[in-house]
Amino acid sequence: MTGSAAAASVPAAVRSLARERLHAALRSATLIVGLVILTFWCVCALFGSKITPLDPFADDLLAILVPPSAAHWFGTDQLGRDIFSRVIMGARDILIVAPLATLLGTVLGTALGLCVGYLRGALDDVVSRVIEAVQALPLVIVALMALAAVGTSNATVVLVIGFVFTPLIARTVRAAVLIESDLDYVAAARLRGDGAFAIMFVEILPNVLPIAIVEMTVRLGYAIFFVASLSFIGFGIQPPSADWGIAIAENYSLIGSYWWTVLFDAAATASLVIAVNLVTDGLQSVFDA
Repeated sequence: MTGSAAAASVPAAVRSLARERLHAALRSATLIVGLVILTFWCVCALFGSKITPLDPFADDLLAILVPPSAAHWFGTDQLGRDIFSRVIMGARDILIVAPLATLLGTVLGTALGLCVGYLRGALDDVVSRVIEAVQALPLVIVALMALAAVGTSNATVVLVIGFVFTPLIARTVRAAVLIESDLDYVAAARLRGDGAFAIMFVEILPNVLPIAIVEMTVRLGYAIFFVASLSFIGFGIQPPSADWGIAIAENYSLIGSYWWTVLFDAAATASLVIAVNLVTDGLQSVFDA
């Protein structure tokens, strides 16, 4: 095969692989169900203020703790606010904070994993020890310590969770890079005289990107639960947001007698985490196909 023919075959092979993965994705019921649920909550986050039947922040002292009914599908809370409207609006902040934190952790973790996996040596030893030290501590405790030190806001929650996720993602990417760096195409790149940066981010990165994407979706599920948990204990998203974690914390003491004040926010959080996990499982099966 001539050089030009070989070069032309590369894009064809990429297109063929892309088509195969698209067909596998369309056949994955797990992926489709997860995407449908995730899309629903994304629509709520984007257009919540336009689709809520009532003002989610309006108090109604004449309709306090009303059970689910035709007027209030999910009932009302202890301030008379419509829970259905608040659940819809509650998707907004968590679907801003959690994905941004996950994206930050993925970008930093992937870059760090590429560097330590390819360069190895003393850098790998030092970073590996730091990663082990971070993993030895419960992540919630690490996040709480950081938030207590720098203060609580949506931006700081994004930064803290992103930095907490960075070493975890770096470890996964590093393991993949260690395998890739010993393959023939990397040796060929070295023989061509390519620098370390070009080899890491041009040659190796495309081959470990599917692993990074799957890892990102895994961490997104953790991030959603993480943000809700921090909001529940007062260190995450702050009032007057209709965030689900805040709503559960505000009404937790009423769960015995007024179950609806907590049930629907908890179910919304669970459904979002489950949807992300379904997408993760679907993507894993697509990339392994």
